[in-house]
Amino acid sequence: MTPSELAAILNGREYRIEISDSEEVLAKAAGLVVVFGASDDLMEFRGAISDELGAYERTTARVSPIGLLTSWESVDKEDEDAAEAYFKAKLGGYREIEAEWDPGDGYSWTFKTDIPHSTFEIVEDGEPYCRGIVFKLADAAPPPSQPTASGS
Repeated sequence: MTPSELAAILNGREYRIEISDSEEVLAKAAGLVVVFGASDDLMEFRGAISDELGAYERTTARVSPIGLLTSWESVDKEDEDAAEAYFKAKLGGYREIEAEWDPGDGYSWTFKTDIPHSTFEIVEDGEPYCRGIVFKLADAAPPPSQPTASGS
């Protein structure tokens, strides 16, 4: 499954019924990440990443090929695996996804990123609610010309 194929399947879904459990399993198996907004303060990730970020009005998520890069403050310092994953992602480099609430284009939520992606529309009562994105997690690696956090 490709990002454009999954985006086509999700296009036109109703708010709160954005992606089924079976579609999330298929997305994860294909290494795809679905991003959409919920309420007025959440950035949702489904598929190869299953998580959410607080995003009241606007936030920027940092994503690497191994997942969502959380802030150091949110890492459980007693969990060696969590700390190791944080540093691997940080040193390997990441890309950003900007979530914006009510950007003035007819949607409540939109997302901007330089990660290659496909878009889909979520509606609420037949009206546009969110323009979500689907991308390959592997594409979250920084471009070769972009130095990583380690400076290499």
